[in-house]
Amino acid sequence: MSVLKKMDTPIGKYAPDFELPGIDNQVHHLRRYLEKFRAVGVISMCNRCSYVGLYIDKLKKLQTELGKQGFTLIGVNGNIAQNDPNESFDNMKSFAREYQLNFPYLWDSTQDVTRSFGATKTPMAFLIDKDGIIRYRGQVDSDAQQLGSQQKAYLKNAVVSLLKSEEIDIAETEPLGSSLVWRN
Repeated sequence: MSVLKKMDTPIGKYAPDFELPGIDNQVHHLRRYLEKFRAVGVISMCNRCSYVGLYIDKLKKLQTELGKQGFTLIGVNGNIAQNDPNESFDNMKSFAREYQLNFPYLWDSTQDVTRSFGATKTPMAFLIDKDGIIRYRGQVDSDAQQLGSQQKAYLKNAVVSLLKSEEIDIAETEPLGSSLVWRN
């Protein structure tokens, strides 16, 4: 019987560095992003999750709005592809084209990075400051389908606070979405 070793990187600790292939056929290094941006949002996502589908436009809008201020998003697919061909690297490229992603989409084929971050759901957000410290983790916002004043934009508020060098009011929320599929 194999036991899944639980790993986790809590708020206030260094994010796990990574080198992952992107759909642009380049290798992406977290350290290089931290050298270029004041804040990096890592989103645990996948091709087949209906919750991810509900959040794609919000994530693209967040990238557009805050990208000019020193922020970038990075999507990471850590779902296991061997039992679900929809999660293959080629299908990630198709997904990115279909949704016209405006941020990198990376493949964590070993699930090591996803596990190290402590991701459990798709989507799940991690906000990292320029020093590599995790400052927020959890939901993108309070409701994938709700728009307007009742919605709490957790990730966006955390990014704005971080960019203003202010304290993040809500640093962690319980992730909401589809459970990641792990390798046995």
